[in-house]
Amino acid sequence: MTQATTPTEDTVRRLVRSLLPDGGRSDIRPVGTGEEPFTWYVGTRHVLRLAPDREASVRQRRELRLRDVVRPHLPVAVPVGIAHGEWASGLTYTLDTLIPGGSGERHDVSAVGEADLAGLLTGLREVPVRQAEALGVPRAAPRSLEALRAAAARAAERLGAADEFDAARLHQLGAPAAVQLGAQPGAAVLVHHGLTGEYLVLSADGRVRGVLGWTDALVGDPAEDIAGLARAVGAPAAVRAATLAGYGARPCLRGLWLARCDALIHLADRLRGHGNDPLPPLRSQLDRAWEAILLERVTELRDDD
Repeated sequence: MTQATTPTEDTVRRLVRSLLPDGGRSDIRPVGTGEEPFTWYVGTRHVLRLAPDREASVRQRRELRLRDVVRPHLPVAVPVGIAHGEWASGLTYTLDTLIPGGSGERHDVSAVGEADLAGLLTGLREVPVRQAEALGVPRAAPRSLEALRAAAARAAERLGAADEFDAARLHQLGAPAAVQLGAQPGAAVLVHHGLTGEYLVLSADGRVRGVLGWTDALVGDPAEDIAGLARAVGAPAAVRAATLAGYGARPCLRGLWLARCDALIHLADRLRGHGNDPLPPLRSQLDRAWEAILLERVTELRDDD
């Protein structure tokens, strides 16, 4: 069995020294403990990302091309790669510019920031689907909200028993509503599919300065990105941004319930010992996704929404 290659600080420092004139004097430190990809700060202006395996290398190469395609459509920054290659046999790296700002997990989005998010959703919808698929971006079928609701109901019961959640709140999403909020045909767009607080770069005044993490992008249901925003910045802000981007009640409510069900399932799984994500962010995502919104009072959804 082939042993996985793991980069060390010396590996990173040698690579940086070959890429930057002052690389030997740069402060190099890991961004976190995640495994895909291994990510390091290089001084105050760059980020080095190392793909841990060949599959991640394929996605990283695709990401470099995709970022160039989406950049002209977005009102927020996308990292610029200034160097890329292989750090080990068959394993890629990219040295990117660092977008100034803080994580969306540490800053609240402002009203102007919601307009930035609306521009992000609008820009993603404007990227030609054929162009994205020509780069190798995969297409994914919309998820079944009915099936997700059933899984979320089981998770809600477990969380209720652990005094983490009132399971009765899930009754707001009945079986008929889950059917009614099914994805509409012909609505596929480019989806970032990872709009977590970790990948949103915010300034101290709540503006969205950039979006990171494009390796999991796909062509599919735009409600998935609305759902990601609901967990990242809160349901009201996410729905307001989606509404500003031109999305109607149906995709907004679908995104809201995708977020709520996902948040229940992820926290319940973690409490059962699955995965190693810290509990506080998962609890925060649950709280943000379940914030009440005015749109929930809508009782009729028009077909043209």
